[in-house]
Amino acid sequence: MQYTRKELIYMERSIMTEMLAWSRKSKHKPLLITGVRQCGKTYICKEFGRRYFEDTAYFYFEGNHGLQSIFDYDLDPHRILSELGGLIYKKPIVPGKTLVIFDEIQACPRAITSLKYFCELMPELHIICAGSLLGVSLQRDGISFPVGKVERLVMYPMSFAEFLLACGQEHLLSGADKYLPDKPLAEAYTEPLKKFLKYYYITGGMPEAVATWLETKNFDAVTQIQNNILHDYSADFAKYAPVNDVPKLQLVWQSVPQQLAKENNKFVFSHVKTGKRAADLEDALEWLHSAGLIHRLQLVSNPQLPLAFCAQSTYFKVYLSDVGLLRCQASLSPETILQENQLYNSFKGALTENYVLLELLKQNLEPYFWRSGNTAELDFLIANQETIIPIEAKAEIHTRAKSYQCFCKQYKPEIGFKISMKNIAVNDVVETVTYSLPLYLASFVKKIAFNKN
Repeated sequence: MQYTRKELIYMERSIMTEMLAWSRKSKHKPLLITGVRQCGKTYICKEFGRRYFEDTAYFYFEGNHGLQSIFDYDLDPHRILSELGGLIYKKPIVPGKTLVIFDEIQACPRAITSLKYFCELMPELHIICAGSLLGVSLQRDGISFPVGKVERLVMYPMSFAEFLLACGQEHLLSGADKYLPDKPLAEAYTEPLKKFLKYYYITGGMPEAVATWLETKNFDAVTQIQNNILHDYSADFAKYAPVNDVPKLQLVWQSVPQQLAKENNKFVFSHVKTGKRAADLEDALEWLHSAGLIHRLQLVSNPQLPLAFCAQSTYFKVYLSDVGLLRCQASLSPETILQENQLYNSFKGALTENYVLLELLKQNLEPYFWRSGNTAELDFLIANQETIIPIEAKAEIHTRAKSYQCFCKQYKPEIGFKISMKNIAVNDVVETVTYSLPLYLASFVKKIAFNKN
């Protein structure tokens, strides 16, 4: 099958490996893939079917009342499958050979409920469900979710590694991997990786934005695509949120870049609009979080395992789901990033933090941040079952990090990371083995950390 250049950029996504592992299980539950709108869920589901199944039966629920009506009579999976094949797909659906895709499944609550019966009565059927606003719908509509009867994966916009692959630069990452964890990279790697990281800060990981860059090499065209995506998200507020919440959603959504740019970038509700309190806006913030448009990073003051038990849910920072959309929403021009002029200095740290957070999330890590009173703040904490790992993120080469040193002195973690524009290195900070990673290799944190513990 021939692909256009635009289609090629969607092909290799890391989630495909997890989908393949799911499909090869002897007993597999229906798979639910969630993620922000326009991050590539539909394509990856169809491409997965094309690669690994004899046939793919695709069903799109939003606005399709005829399709939804098939689930009204009862939730018997054998009847449903027979009618889906006979009435809509016009071909038999054969378990083990056909991949069934339910797209935008949140538009049909009974289809969501039916997954329980597909799991229990037809475990041989491979069924993948995708939903962009499933979290919102579950809260809003009181849908009976089949707890324990589905497997779940979260899909994000393209990571920097996936962006490099789309740009035909896979050799940069595979080559750099040979230097890790302690050998400095040669200039033949560092210079192009720095250049492509700037490109990624501009385009971000939304597939259409990346495709536009590959096709046109025109950042103004990329910005237009990003503005369209942001407009579509705002349209979703009006379409899916309660009417009274729409103005609040807009206020919170538009405030994220400004709040990130603050020196103390804790999210403060009164900074969204003068006079507004948490009670006025927290529902809007939760809607944006449920929709995948923002990520919350919670404070841990007294880090112990498991970190989730120590997190303070009322003290957090807020980041956008894509670094390119953050750049666009902040009205930061591509030229400002490419030239690194002084106009960039006030926002460079925020963009870097947002980028590193997303790279950690895309490695299926669950980050938090640490603060010790008003004296020290560490950008990220992650953990495995045995240890807590501190991570400091810096936008420049300078990596003197007093907060990182303070944390290591107080808690003596075995290993930690300084992520900046400095080359690869390993040194000791107090009693902590500290890995210096360039920002463009942030995708290797999990591999290094968890192979060492």
